[in-house]
Formats: sequence, structure tokens, C-alpha cells
Amino acid sequence: MASSLTLSGAERLPQRVWRRDLLRHMRRYPSLWMGAAMLSLFGVLIALAPIVARYPPNQQNLAMRLKAPSAEYLFGTDELGRDIFSRVLHGGRISLPAALIVVAVSLTIGGLLGAFAGFFGGLIDDVIMRLADVTLAFPAVVLALAISALLGPSLNNAIVAACAVLWPEYARLIRSQVIVTRTFEYVTAARSLGRREVGILLRHVLPNAWTPILIKAALDVGGVILLVSALSFIGLGVRPPTAEWGSMVALGRTKFYQWWVATFPGLAILFSILACNLISEGLRNWLDPRT
Repeated sequence: MASSLTLSGAERLPQRVWRRDLLRHMRRYPSLWMGAAMLSLFGVLIALAPIVARYPPNQQNLAMRLKAPSAEYLFGTDELGRDIFSRVLHGGRISLPAALIVVAVSLTIGGLLGAFAGFFGGLIDDVIMRLADVTLAFPAVVLALAISALLGPSLNNAIVAACAVLWPEYARLIRSQVIVTRTFEYVTAARSLGRREVGILLRHVLPNAWTPILIKAALDVGGVILLVSALSFIGLGVRPPTAEWGSMVALGRTKFYQWWVATFPGLAILFSILACNLISEGLRNWLDPRT
């Protein structure tokens, strides 16, 4: 009897330790958990948009146009009688994945180019960094507008424009990290063992230079959401009638008395960016060796 009680207590001990560690992390890094909870809630609602929303996003009902928020239409309706709640949820299925794609592509391209530039130096470093300097010489929004206008209005072209603007920032950041990391003793030890330079870069240098990149990536997701929404706002992003937050704000920018048309998609942009900023701040506090 005593042994069974001891065994059950021993089985419960790891669960208690896990819960205690989780609560301690939540108290120490509240912004990380708040941002993760907000973004998770957005993700669940967006994933279940066809189930949660009562009406399809493009279903028109002119008899119910510009109706204020009510029990039937939680966020009201727009000038074509479309349900704004449904359009906000379906718009998130465009804005959030587009932002994640832009950050992933920019991180991959800029990270690899910056890593090779910082590790090998010489002509490779000069060519990559001069190209990055030329790109960074232009304001990011202006350059994205120019590229989108040149390629034509569409979501794919907006993603290309955002990637073209964002990759130099990752290239310069990871280059600076690699330049510092390549001087460490374990890199010298790997060379003395006859390891190949590319293998040293990929297996020893990059894994120890990823912390600021991860923090910046979390922060940039919110920035890309704003950039893609801005391109759609001026007609260079998603084409109507596709639901997208920026284009929805553009439709309501002159309807001051029908405040709900632009307010709710604007709030979706606001809270998405806030969630990403909170996650970035929490990651910085968590991964900072000084804390």
C-alpha cells in the first residue's frame, strides 16, 4: 500500500514541477504569453472562419447595406450589404499567412546572403553588402510602392515587393552576428579538426547567431501585416472583392457616420501588430543572456 502511494506521488511530482516552471515563466515574461495568446486566438478564429462566420465574405445583400453592428451582424455591414465580421475573419486568412511567408522568405534569403558575406568576407561581402546598401538607401514603403506599381496590383506582387524591401535588413543583421561569432574558440577548434568552411558556418556559427534574428522576425510579422495592408489600401495589393484588411479600411475611409466599416478591420490590424510586438519583446527578455 505504501509503495503504491509513493509511486503515485512520484508520478505526480514531474507534473507539479512542470506547472511550477510554466507559472514562473508566465510571471517573468508576461508579454510573451500575452502576445502568444492573442495570436493563437486570431489563428483559431481565422482557421474556423467558414464555421464561425454566419455569412460568406462576398455575399451581398443590398437591403441590409451599411447596417450598424447588431446581433445578426456583429461588426455591421458595408456599402454592398456584406458581413464585415465574416470579411475580417477571411481577410486574416490573407494578411497573416502573407506576412509569415514574407518574413520566412526574407529571413532565408537575407540570412544566407548575410551569413556568407560575414563568414567569407572579401569580394562576396562587398557585392552582397553594396546591393543591400542600395536597397536600404530608399525608404522601405516608397520602394515597396514602386515595385508593386511596376509589377501590377496583386497579392503575389505585394509579397514580392515586401520581400525585396525586407531581406537587406536580415542580411546586415546576421552578417554582424557572424562576424562576431566566427572569432570564437570553438570555430577555431572546428577548423583545426579539418572541418569544411561551409560546414562550420552552417553547423557551428549560424546556430549561435540566431537569437536577434528570431526577435526581429517576430517583430517584422506585424510590420509586414501593416505593409501589405497599406499596399491594398492604395489599390496595389489584393484586388476587390477579395476580403483583406487594408482594402476594407480603404472602403470605409470616407464613411465617417458608418464608423464600423473601417474600425473593425483597423482594429484587426492593430491587435495583430500588438500581438507580434509583445511576442518580440517577450522573446528578447527571455533570450537576453543578461536577464
